[in-house]
Amino acid sequence: MSIHPLPPPEQPTGLGRLPVARWFVATGLAAVIALAGGIVLTVLMIEAVRDAGPRPVVEVQLDRLNAALVVLFVVVVAVAVGLAVIVRYTVLKPIAQLTEQVRQVASGDFDQRLRVDRPAELAELSSHIDAMRVRVVTAWRTAEDQADELRRSNGELEQFAYVASHDLQEPLRKIASFTQMLEQRYGDQLDDRAKQYIHYSVDGAKRMQLLINDLLDFSRVGRVSGERVVIDTGEALRLALSNLSARIEDSEAVVTSDELPKVIGNRLQLTQLFQNLVENAVKFRSEAPPRVHIGVRRAGEMWEFSCSDNGIGVEPKYADRIFLIFQRLHPRDVYPGTGIGLALCRKIIDFHGGQLWLDGDAEGPGTTFRWTLPPAGEDE
Repeated sequence: MSIHPLPPPEQPTGLGRLPVARWFVATGLAAVIALAGGIVLTVLMIEAVRDAGPRPVVEVQLDRLNAALVVLFVVVVAVAVGLAVIVRYTVLKPIAQLTEQVRQVASGDFDQRLRVDRPAELAELSSHIDAMRVRVVTAWRTAEDQADELRRSNGELEQFAYVASHDLQEPLRKIASFTQMLEQRYGDQLDDRAKQYIHYSVDGAKRMQLLINDLLDFSRVGRVSGERVVIDTGEALRLALSNLSARIEDSEAVVTSDELPKVIGNRLQLTQLFQNLVENAVKFRSEAPPRVHIGVRRAGEMWEFSCSDNGIGVEPKYADRIFLIFQRLHPRDVYPGTGIGLALCRKIIDFHGGQLWLDGDAEGPGTTFRWTLPPAGEDE
């Protein structure tokens, strides 16, 4: 198995640029030169003593000293050669072997096994590194399998979206239209209870169509029209308010906003985000006319937006529940809807790399939602 190689390693600096072998060679040469220099100096001193005409006994001792120096030099050279061989085969060669194995792994061959037999410290180190490699490869393969499964699930979801948008909605439209035609043609022969049943049937079919459309919108986030570019959030808000103009006028709502920045995002989805939040603020209003304000401030590397209203509010204990799909806090006959709006908003924000939450510490009545979005390049 070969996957993308790792980034190139950082280059060493200073004395660290010299390999270990060169350090051993340099140290060994320095020791041999020092020893040879000492022996040569000693021999010169012995010759100087001989030139002075010492006694015969001293001459004999000087000859023995010369022999001892020669033997010492030979022994030291032999020991140095032995040490060089030991270091070469027990330290330098295993290090070079481990380095080559690590280099192959870093180049992308993650099936390359890391193993050296000596010395004990390097053998233990290589076993730990190889165990880490095995865990990483296993996790990567698991992630690949999960990605394949996710791609398969997405394919099935796309098929479901097609079926839902065509094959399921057509029978619902027929149910609603033919039930209404039944009431129009035979209405004078039906009593009040029968007309009520017909009303329930039509209302159920229409609510099912609305639920299917909302599910389609939820499934499309991140898959359809997923391109993210520089977006003027002020323009997205104006488009959302234009779509809600009739509802805002009927409720006498007032929507204000700060000067909104440009962000990296999808225009259609951000418009849908503003539209859902403002629509909720108008829907869940109190007795006073709705007042909605869209604010923004810089929070570190992100823009933090807020949507505040003077409506009925949400208790903090429901801060997580309201973002779950199909979760409702009020009966359908009091506040109509499918219970998918806030779940869709959170999915949109997640797709954009931000967070959406209920601000339970906001001052004043009503509800405040906050969310973050990445800034455009010129705003960073």
